Amino acid sequence: MGRVRPVSYTHGVWDAPLLGETIGANLDRTVAIHGDRDALVDRVTGVRWSYREFAAEVDAVALGLLEAGIGKGDRVGIWSPNRAEWTLVQFATAKIGAILVNINPAYRSEEVRYVITQAGIRMLIAAREHKSSNYAEIIGRVRPECPDLEQVVLFDSAEWEALVAAGRAADPARLAEAGARLAADDPINIQYTSGTTGFPKGATLSHHNILNNGYFVGELCGYTEADRICIPVPFYHCFGMVMGNLAATSHGAAMVIPAASFEPRATLTAVAEERCTSLYGVPTMFIAELADPDFESFDLSSLRTGIMAGSPCPVEVMKQVIERMGMAEVSICYGMTETSPVSTQTRRDDTITQRTATVGRVGPHLEIKIVDPDTGLTVPRGEPGELCTRGYSVMLGYWNDPDKTAEAIDAARWMHTGDLATMDDDGYVAITGRIKDMVIRGGENIYPREIEEFLYTHPDILDAQVVGIPDPKYGEELVAWIRMREGAATLDAQTLAQFCGGRLAYYKIPRHVHVVEEFPMTVTGKVRKVDIRATSVRLFGVPEQDQQQTGEQ
Repeated sequence: MGRVRPVSYTHGVWDAPLLGETIGANLDRTVAIHGDRDALVDRVTGVRWSYREFAAEVDAVALGLLEAGIGKGDRVGIWSPNRAEWTLVQFATAKIGAILVNINPAYRSEEVRYVITQAGIRMLIAAREHKSSNYAEIIGRVRPECPDLEQVVLFDSAEWEALVAAGRAADPARLAEAGARLAADDPINIQYTSGTTGFPKGATLSHHNILNNGYFVGELCGYTEADRICIPVPFYHCFGMVMGNLAATSHGAAMVIPAASFEPRATLTAVAEERCTSLYGVPTMFIAELADPDFESFDLSSLRTGIMAGSPCPVEVMKQVIERMGMAEVSICYGMTETSPVSTQTRRDDTITQRTATVGRVGPHLEIKIVDPDTGLTVPRGEPGELCTRGYSVMLGYWNDPDKTAEAIDAARWMHTGDLATMDDDGYVAITGRIKDMVIRGGENIYPREIEEFLYTHPDILDAQVVGIPDPKYGEELVAWIRMREGAATLDAQTLAQFCGGRLAYYKIPRHVHVVEEFPMTVTGKVRKVDIRATSVRLFGVPEQDQQQTGEQ
């Protein structure tokens, strides 16, 4: 008889126990131990706070929110690029039990209106503007359609200053009373991830979910209070606020904000001048940093580690990150918003091959398995199937959407990722594809159905199909196939972009447009997207190459 192959199931073990406290309690514990160490450096505003100073600012905002009538369970939206105040709101809401709703800085009016109404946001805290978006104007336009939205507070405004001042004048006992009513399993954060129905779904996460995920990501990176983490990735995403901020605060390490949004030169400057030991980014960020004409002039000798996630990492890029940037211990992470986010991570002593051909091994206190999508049975090691994960990291559910929650999380609390994967004999996981029809452009997850639903609102478009094709810069790029209404003028990419501008996030706007009379169909009347994708590659792209996927989904 042949050897029986083990099944594709494994679990993570760790000497350190799970953290059973709230985010606020964990921060207070860090402040008590590391109060004089740097907590936050914001290179944009010049803010530099020790942990003791940071905690005082957090408490002022938290008390200000209480004075404004915000309490446990209320939803507070934040719509802003990275800045020091973003982190204050993150920890202040956690301290009083309000649920922070992250809004993508690239969102425009339609997306912002949907998130505000779907989450029932009572207070929206926002930047005045960012890049080409006038947030204040957009908020004013959508506010009449958002009945739950009672208060809007803009950064750098009299309202923000008044909120903080009210907090400083308030009785600190109110904050202690609010904290005493909180539990680690309470919902504390909603992050929206696009859904195949075309409507974003609000992944609802608890203190326990994200505090532990940030903590154990930091443990696997070997973080201590001596580390300084450069975070050019966005805070609105788990990559920034969990893997960055919470990994830092749970270890007494410093958070360094190099710029409001990613700028290669600003990132390199921050690493050099702040003596950062860790640097985060998606592969395209590292490629841009390495391509800086003055790269060799930056002293990056303080770097030892970092995290790369979001899309596949070419072997050559990994070699340069290790050799030219000195990040010998750089980690690859894989996960999804619904799992807080990280499920697997490479270890500090893994080989370059393991860091490029796999997404590492399961994290501490988590379980993963790979199942046959048709039968649900766990497959033998080495065979492909759908990756599922279970443990502390799995979200509470999608906000106000029990049906979608039940589709994603089964009765045994396994989160079905929709990603195809294999597991080798040592427990390393390789992502080989995806079941869901998702496009990953520059680390952003895009579901074509959402864009198709929006394109239907164009008066001249009869039907639309959107697919992703390989792109050397962003990993994938969007192509829209359009059927025009009879008598309508044709569309090209430029005119379609003008229609989408200001209403869809820039990364969701199709780069290529192909106008057709009919779509390729199956005999049963279904659109053959596989044919659309193949033709689009011939028309607009480069031949699709087999490549391992790494990074956060």
